[in-house]
Amino acid sequence: MSRDLKNKTIVVTGGSVGIGYAIADSFLQKNPKVVIILNTNKEQGSEAIKKLAAKYGQNKAVYYKCDVTTDLELIFDKIIKEFNTVDVLVNNAGILNDVYLRKTIDTNVIALMEWSLKFLEHMRKDKSGKGGTIINISSIYGYRTDPYIPVYHASKFAVMGFTKSLGHEHNFTKFGVRVVAICPGFTETKLVQNMITWTPDIMKEFNSFVKTKPWQKTDVVGEAAVEVFENADSGTAWLIEGGQPITLVQ
Repeated sequence: MSRDLKNKTIVVTGGSVGIGYAIADSFLQKNPKVVIILNTNKEQGSEAIKKLAAKYGQNKAVYYKCDVTTDLELIFDKIIKEFNTVDVLVNNAGILNDVYLRKTIDTNVIALMEWSLKFLEHMRKDKSGKGGTIINISSIYGYRTDPYIPVYHASKFAVMGFTKSLGHEHNFTKFGVRVVAICPGFTETKLVQNMITWTPDIMKEFNSFVKTKPWQKTDVVGEAAVEVFENADSGTAWLIEGGQPITLVQ
């Protein structure tokens, strides 16, 4: 399986803003065939495509309006009809709002698993697929704990368990599909700006807590995603925190 993004067809969920957009942007620097951006907000999607087209040319990035919790079959069929095959899936769509328990699990866990399994079935070499890579965006909260956002913690721990099992060497050997995770630390995105903890007093504590932590811009996560794509073994997870070099999560 080639670890070169050139001429690849790439799908990025939640790709219009924040980390998803930064990943799309970084991947486009490697001259793929196309990056397909999925997002619920049509205005953000159109704006993202406009910016990317100005940088990389027309038709290198396309946008489909998509809710990952409901639109998998529809969007999958649309993508395959238009592009025939997908080489890379980046499961980036997620929410950070501990008041919405079911929505958090539906978006961050169930949808991510459904999309992974659907695209793995499409990519798997033992069923005439071409192989491929699935990158799941987890978090430092996929393996570290603090007292502030237990629902989000649970969702990201689930992503890590799912990634390590689905990406296990046994499955990689059998299917030819790499599954890896990226664990960003605190990153300057609207997701973090708009987050809600489970009680107002905890929110105050959390706001003080995060001021002591190393922060990073979204573009460093985008660059880290390229590095992980080019170097990571299946079933591994990688930390990118405070703009420092990526490190393997044990």
